[in-house]
Amino acid sequence: MTMRLLTAVLRTIRNSRRLATGLVILAVLVLIALFSPLIVKAIGGGQDPVELAAYDKWLVPGPKHLFGTDQFGRDVFAMVVKALSVSLQIGAIAGVISTVAGVIVAFVAGYKGGWIDNVLSTFTGILLVIPTFPLLIALSAYAKNVSLFQVGVMISIFSWPFAAKTIRSQVLSLRTRPYVDLARVSKSRDVEIIVTELLPNLLPFIGVGFASSALGAIFGLVGLEIIGLGPGGVIDLGQIIFNAIGTGALTLGAWPMFVVPIALLTLLFAALNMVNIGLEEVYNPRLRGVAGE
Repeated sequence: MTMRLLTAVLRTIRNSRRLATGLVILAVLVLIALFSPLIVKAIGGGQDPVELAAYDKWLVPGPKHLFGTDQFGRDVFAMVVKALSVSLQIGAIAGVISTVAGVIVAFVAGYKGGWIDNVLSTFTGILLVIPTFPLLIALSAYAKNVSLFQVGVMISIFSWPFAAKTIRSQVLSLRTRPYVDLARVSKSRDVEIIVTELLPNLLPFIGVGFASSALGAIFGLVGLEIIGLGPGGVIDLGQIIFNAIGTGALTLGAWPMFVVPIALLTLLFAALNMVNIGLEEVYNPRLRGVAGE
C-alpha cells in the first residue's frame, strides 16, 4: 500500500513541470524553516539577535546586518527567518486539520450517498458561503492570548469545506467504477475499498485541498496580525509587516522590514499555486493540453 501511494506521488510529480518547480521552492522554504534555530544562532554569533535591544535601533542594511535592525534593535534577517518558520507552521497545522476533516467528510458523503450525503453536503455548502475572515476576527478578539495552534485550529474550521466539496465530487464518480464494484463483490470492507481503491486515485485532489487550505491559513494569519489580533509571543511575517507599517520603516530606510516579508509571502503564494496548477494539469487532460501549447 505504501509503495503504491509513493509510486502514485512520484508519477504525479513527473507529469508536471509546474508541480515540480512549486515543490522545489516549497522544499527550500521548508528547509530554511526547519533549520531556522541554527540560522538565527549563526546570525547572532553568540547572542539572540531577536532579543530586545540586542543591537542599536534602525541600523541600515549592511554586511553585519543584511536587513538592518528594527525599532527595538532586533536583527530583521533573524526575525524574517523565524517568522517564515511560524507562517509555515500555521499553514501546516491548518492545512493538515482541514484536509483530514475534508477527506473524511468527502468520503463518507460521496461513498455512502443517500441522506448522509444530503446532510453533509448541505452543511458543507453553508460553511462555504459564510464570510470566514470576519468570523476569524471575532474569534481572535474574543479568545484572549490565543496560541499558534489555536489559531491554526480556528482557521481550519472554516477552510475544510473546499477540500470536502472538491473530493466528494470525485468520490461520487469513482465509486461506480468497475474495479470498485469488483472489490465489493470480493467482500472487501468499505474502509479497505476507500484506502486501497479510491484514495490513490484522489491524491491530486487531496493535494489541491491541502495547498489551498495552507495558503489560506498563512494569509489569514497575516491578515489577523496586520490588524493586531494574531497570537502573542511569536513573530510571523504578518507581524513584521504590521510593525513596518506602524513605525514608518520605509521612510527610515528600513525597507527590508516591509519588502522581504511581502517577497516571501509572494514566493509562497507562487509556489503553492504552481502546486495547485500542476496537480490540475495532471488530473485534467484538457487543462494539460492547453498548458502544453
